[in-house]
Amino acid sequence: MASIFLIGPMGAGKSSVGRALANKLGYDFYDSDREIEARCGVDIPTIFDYEGEIGFRDREAAMIDELTALPDIVLATGGGAILREVNRTCLHSRGHVVLLSVELKEQFRRVGFDTRRPLLHTEDPKARLQALMEERAPIYEALAHVEIATDSRRMHHVVSRIMRHLKSSGLLSAPE
Repeated sequence: MASIFLIGPMGAGKSSVGRALANKLGYDFYDSDREIEARCGVDIPTIFDYEGEIGFRDREAAMIDELTALPDIVLATGGGAILREVNRTCLHSRGHVVLLSVELKEQFRRVGFDTRRPLLHTEDPKARLQALMEERAPIYEALAHVEIATDSRRMHHVVSRIMRHLKSSGLLSAPE
């Protein structure tokens, strides 16, 4: 079976769902942001402070290229990973892309006051989330093989929906 790559906006549940999905599939789990932090020895906000968003995106592109080359993994990407064409190519050509979507109200509830999110260091985080979604939604939708909503859903429900999709797509033959 192909590797599974989770894309979507911040707060959609990519890391939480990714861990549970990897466990269910018996795959290794990676979170591209956590891998960048581990390599750099500093958190994402610090990278943004010193290198800006462009420096961070350069690191992210290198990490996504490396991780998507690994076999049998579940990868949770950062919300903006899809902004670069090179990342989209790696994701789409090397695995099965699952878009985890979330409504703005729920997204804001989950991450609106998270100080570890550099893109939300603004006067109006909710407006920033809305603007990011307007910019990124068409890219997410074009890249994804399937979209799964995570609003008000328990993790096991989201993972079960992904497993059913993988099975119906012929990517998974083992029983859930």
